[in-house]
Amino acid sequence: MNNSLMKFMPEYYRTSKVATNLINVEEEELQSFKKKLEETLNQFYVDTSTFTLERWEREVGIPVNNTKPAAYRRSVIKSKIRGSGTITVKLIKNVSESFTNGEVEVIENPECYSFTIRFISVMGVPPNIDDLKEAIEEIKPAHLMVEYSYRYLIWNDFDNAHKTWDQWDALNLTWDEFEIYKEGA
Repeated sequence: MNNSLMKFMPEYYRTSKVATNLINVEEEELQSFKKKLEETLNQFYVDTSTFTLERWEREVGIPVNNTKPAAYRRSVIKSKIRGSGTITVKLIKNVSESFTNGEVEVIENPECYSFTIRFISVMGVPPNIDDLKEAIEEIKPAHLMVEYSYRYLIWNDFDNAHKTWDQWDALNLTWDEFEIYKEGA
């Protein structure tokens, strides 16, 4: 123990084994209580909840699926919370970004009754794209179609990397990894 409580006690307590022991036990209990309190407070926020994810899912009307990772479940919950109200480009952007943890652009195509969600900072297909598609289908107006535009390594990016073929080969990338390769990532 770091005896943080002991420094508030009178000097003569520091020489007493009984007082020292009692204060150390109380300090341990207070630290344990503080930790449990912080864990409980974390359950009130989607980003930090752990054992209350099921409650959050039921609260927003999402089927509980314990087989999916907590991060994916949180993104679905957050999108459901964000996805209430009037549907706007900003709302679609917010919902999409909550799933991808990256930047997206929403492009309206009113003459075609559609819009495109273009992934800007995420290379390739996001791992939870099916959940995103489901959330977008749920919030978008029924008469609009949605298209998804993914970002891959293009020739200019390839040239700008200034690598020789041998350097690329030394990276031992699969074709899928190569398509989404980002320098420094």
